[in-house]
Amino acid sequence: MEQQLLDVAWLDAREVVTLAELARICALSPAELDELVDDGALVPLERAMQERLFSADCVMPLRTAGKLRQDFDLDLFTVGLLLGYLNRIEALERQVRTLKVHLPD
Repeated sequence: MEQQLLDVAWLDAREVVTLAELARICALSPAELDELVDDGALVPLERAMQERLFSADCVMPLRTAGKLRQDFDLDLFTVGLLLGYLNRIEALERQVRTLKVHLPD
């Protein structure tokens, strides 16, 4: 049986990720990530900076969208749509968890 090596990193949502790191983690090229930024599907922290930095919050949805792209041979436009939907689902799940805390036992 062949063993697979995993590259594991613990990302805090307050951390930042460079474009190169994001490309490596999410299996998308820097040019593809630039296109997602240009389309508004991926938003860097500050546009004025020389190197684009991103919140670590975007890693998991982008990684999922990248995986779906590989699995289903999707175009980059569809990846952008998926990314928007995945971010919306995450926000709604966070909202449901917050509301559940306020429910009586």
